[in-house]
Amino acid sequence: MTEITGSTPEWEKRFRAPRVSLPDWAEDAPERALFVSNATGTYELYAWDRATGEQRQATDRPNGTTDGVLSLDGEWIWWFSDTDGDEFGVWMRQPFTESVDEPAVPDLAPSYPAGLALGRDGTAVVGRSTDEDGSTLHVVRPGEAPIEIYRHRESAGVGDLSHDGALLAIEHTEHGDAMHSAVRVLRLDGSTVAELDDTEGGTRELGLEVLGFAPVEGDSRLLIGHQRRGRWEPVVWDPLTGEETALAIELPGDVNAEWYPDASGLLIAHSFEARAELWRYDFAEAALAKVETPAGTVSGATARPDGSVEYLWSSAARPPEVRSTAGGVVLDPPGAAAPASVPVEDAWVDGPGGRVHALVQRPAGEGPFPTVFEIHGGPTWHDSDAFAAGPAAWVDHGFAVVRVNYRGSTGYGREWTDALKHRVGLIELEDIAAVREWAVASGLADPAKLVLSGGSWGGYLTLLGLGTQPDAWAAGLAAVPVADYVTAYHDEMEALKAMDRTLLGGTPEEVPERFEASSPLTYVDAVRAPVYISAGVNDPRCPIRQVENYVDRLAARGAVHEVYRYDAGHGSLVVEERIKQVRLELDFATKHLGLD
Repeated sequence: MTEITGSTPEWEKRFRAPRVSLPDWAEDAPERALFVSNATGTYELYAWDRATGEQRQATDRPNGTTDGVLSLDGEWIWWFSDTDGDEFGVWMRQPFTESVDEPAVPDLAPSYPAGLALGRDGTAVVGRSTDEDGSTLHVVRPGEAPIEIYRHRESAGVGDLSHDGALLAIEHTEHGDAMHSAVRVLRLDGSTVAELDDTEGGTRELGLEVLGFAPVEGDSRLLIGHQRRGRWEPVVWDPLTGEETALAIELPGDVNAEWYPDASGLLIAHSFEARAELWRYDFAEAALAKVETPAGTVSGATARPDGSVEYLWSSAARPPEVRSTAGGVVLDPPGAAAPASVPVEDAWVDGPGGRVHALVQRPAGEGPFPTVFEIHGGPTWHDSDAFAAGPAAWVDHGFAVVRVNYRGSTGYGREWTDALKHRVGLIELEDIAAVREWAVASGLADPAKLVLSGGSWGGYLTLLGLGTQPDAWAAGLAAVPVADYVTAYHDEMEALKAMDRTLLGGTPEEVPERFEASSPLTYVDAVRAPVYISAGVNDPRCPIRQVENYVDRLAARGAVHEVYRYDAGHGSLVVEERIKQVRLELDFATKHLGLD
């Protein structure tokens, strides 16, 4: 990693500052842990022996590695090996104590991953997704060839193995709605034990999510997330008896959960209005108790065997830390911490589909400011009061930053998320337009210096917004975007094809008018603002060919644009590459807004 000196800009220090993820620990060897860090300048997996304090870099690849799983006994690290970020590859494994890699399942061909579950006897269940086969699940016992136990054209994936390894929970969308999964419990011969399908065969928009089997011997209960009351919340289901246990959790936002190690309670993660907090649900008392954390966002948490809770916390103003309710910081990365930024302010704006929540960060001084509308990806995601080096860089350069949790975002109830159907892209842009009008009218934003920016789905909305709202924006910055929706559909990974069929109601051949209305390419000739596009040449989610189609149309009419192509997939895990891309965006915006 490039050395940080006194002359290094604060915004670059935020990217270069060493970071660590929340450590994942082995269920039967809790002193063995696995985490991700950028300490070398590239995000890689690290093994951590908590008993001795020893840390070891487990993976070392030019474009980084973040997908890894510890075996339950802590003896093995499984990690997914793709090629330069293309997300297509195989599972590798290495002993916890040394980086000697071997193919974990040599008889399975490369694929996109669709989940992994590891059993106590060495059995693994591997989920695969390919364009040719759809979704397949395979049981791999030590020393034996893989056995396929499931196959379907629609999306499906591995959820969890029961404590005794006899039951496998999977999520599937055989009903054709890729946004709302059903749950099935199988035995390892592929026979069905039980099924829960809140969609009722795809007729209702109610999803289920596997959260995990009870982590104690002899307990077949499965924790499941459901949307029956208009938000995500957990229920306990025993697939052997069919009994469901409702939980007395009356919190206003989305609720996620995981078991405490002794199964006496649940660790509850509550997400509401761009903040997240923790609670403990006690089964004996049927009651909630607050787990004290600072105001901001808890982006991950785990209950330890001693009953303490470790969690990854940050706020927009303060960089992330791995903390424990037992006190102090659990895992402190080497080197100086990232410089602080400014806190977010909440803005609630009346939009055509209801009140829209936006997060605002202001630079020093008096407005109106040049303003970046930084649009999140997903679309089923949301911006939160969490530390982000990208928005902080804009603030350092005198820009206000506005992040909009448009319809389609999570964290505001099922109806808000599911509003994104058929008029894809146009719905989100209506909410962004409402917030833009508020930002100008309130004196925050300079109407002549508005930048529309985003990555992935946010990059898609950027290009679509530049074409459908050409008079509103002074510049656009689109990273790894969907630019030509029809070509993107045909080139993207199979799981995303299924998502697009759900969002738009069919394939490009079945509903051509919807794909046309939602495609940035349809409006490219109306774009007036200068456009900057960055794209990964190995991206399986927003493939490069459809980006080139859009760029060719810009070039054909002499539109002002710049394109940056880089050798990775859907984003980069290399710190210096991330800094380079942000610098290019900053330079492009300041140049075309006349601020350089």
